[in-house]
Amino acid sequence: MSNIKNRRWVLNQYPDGMPGAETFRLEEDLSLADLKDGEILVAAKYLSVDPYMRGRISPAKNYAPGIAPGELMTGGGVGEVIESRSDKFKVGDFAESMGFGWQAFAVLDGNADGVARVDADLAPIESALGWLGMPGRTAYFGLFHVAQIQPGDCVVISAASGAVGQVAGQLAKAHGCRTVAVASSQAKLDWCAEIGFDAGVNYRDAGDDLPAVLGEACPDGVDVYFDNTSGPIQDAVMLNLALGARIALCGTIALSATFGAPDIGLRLNRQLLINRSRMQGFLVTDFAAYYGEANQALAAARNAGNLKFREDVMDGIEAMPEAFLKLLTSDNFGKQLIKI
Repeated sequence: MSNIKNRRWVLNQYPDGMPGAETFRLEEDLSLADLKDGEILVAAKYLSVDPYMRGRISPAKNYAPGIAPGELMTGGGVGEVIESRSDKFKVGDFAESMGFGWQAFAVLDGNADGVARVDADLAPIESALGWLGMPGRTAYFGLFHVAQIQPGDCVVISAASGAVGQVAGQLAKAHGCRTVAVASSQAKLDWCAEIGFDAGVNYRDAGDDLPAVLGEACPDGVDVYFDNTSGPIQDAVMLNLALGARIALCGTIALSATFGAPDIGLRLNRQLLINRSRMQGFLVTDFAAYYGEANQALAAARNAGNLKFREDVMDGIEAMPEAFLKLLTSDNFGKQLIKI
């Protein structure tokens, strides 16, 4: 291996409540092992920061294996291949992987299904972490495979200006739905209006009146709720369900400060029963067999001018923990990325 030295963030300790600076530890001046057959060495250009990472830094049961103290923080990344022993990648190619990790350099298996070549001529390479990557596909599958949206549906989306939410809103609008954004600031709602949402609700301003405010925005009830947050916003939506409503449960970031504790909120059983509604949790990887379908739909929406995408980019690997905490407190604005 060359004289390249790596820098990486590891989990320092499990957080007690909301994560803080002490949760993570930066390791520097790390040597890299020689490449094996089929492997590639990738220099990070952009690293992704996503809400699902909160669940990975807890010993509580989760849908994916957790990270133990001392282990590399997980996460997606896209970068340039600088060494290769793979027939599928040459030096100078760009590669993307959700298994990149919070590090400056990654040794990846060039033959793995989760390592993909990125065509920089089609779109900026960071798009592979945004609208043309995991967030975009999550929005597509949540709407069309889980919630099965129909033209005329009233679709409410929490974290509507975020990586998944902004794509979901535009796809639903293009499909003929009425779209209602729920976000934490007027600036975020202004962005949602700019990209086509029909109405918006600031949940921080609404406070305890959120159910009533949401009801005013959805006078005929909520047909589809794309839930990126859980928590009090979900409670408010449940009090405004339309008959036959569908809830696509994508994220629980509102529970970040109490992760692992019992999730005590509104009892949903009766709301689901009387409105003959259904709630389904899902992961983007549940639909891996349909990634090609999603990519085609997302590219078509982008080419038709129906898909704009906002990013919140911070510079330098040192900023990873700060970016993550911004995300958990809804202080980010758009898809959270780190530029290396």
